Amino acid sequence: MKLNAPKAVLAALALGAAPVSMIALSAPAAAQIVPGIAIANPDAIVAASSAFQNAETQRQTTYKAQIDQAEARRAQIAAQLEPLYTKLEADSQAASPNRQALQQQAAQIQQIEQSGQAEINRMLQPVALSRAYVVEQISDQLTAAMDAAKAKRKITLVISPSAVISAEQAYNLNQDVVNELNRLIPNAQLVPPAGWMPRAQREAAAAQQQAQQPAAAAPAGR
Repeated sequence: MKLNAPKAVLAALALGAAPVSMIALSAPAAAQIVPGIAIANPDAIVAASSAFQNAETQRQTTYKAQIDQAEARRAQIAAQLEPLYTKLEADSQAASPNRQALQQQAAQIQQIEQSGQAEINRMLQPVALSRAYVVEQISDQLTAAMDAAKAKRKITLVISPSAVISAEQAYNLNQDVVNELNRLIPNAQLVPPAGWMPRAQREAAAAQQQAQQPAAAAPAGR
């Protein structure tokens, strides 16, 4: 962590009266880096990996039809909403606006927006599923990449950035882990297999299936 200059030096500098010898003697010492500690952001690491970046680029071509369809529908919905917004704004600026009518107009706009967004999300579901598939493949290698980076840097404690107020760049382990990820998984599969679900959904489905199974019969007493 960087050390703050003594208050006396700051005051003297503000007055323009600090002698050179005083500044030199009181200057902060070089930052001391504590060995064995590092900071890492797993989400940022995954997003910075070559596999993720390559997939983001390839997805624009592989799923172009779905993306174009969603963008066209988004433009249609925007065109449908534009006159409704214009009318709502004009009616709200009337001398004696009809509050009930304004509420009905606002509710209509909200309903169109929500249903339109749901429709677009359905169109883009294959795109979202592809991204989730890529992220899961990379995340599966994250622990190994983190361990390798820790070993090379002789790190024994890794802290989340959210727990740190300020730190020297030397503590940042992100790029080291990204380098290891790029070695372990330079590219990821872009298109998930048929029926694939993200891990959270698979685990939830498995838990539900297990809960629905009848409890095993208790062993009969002797």
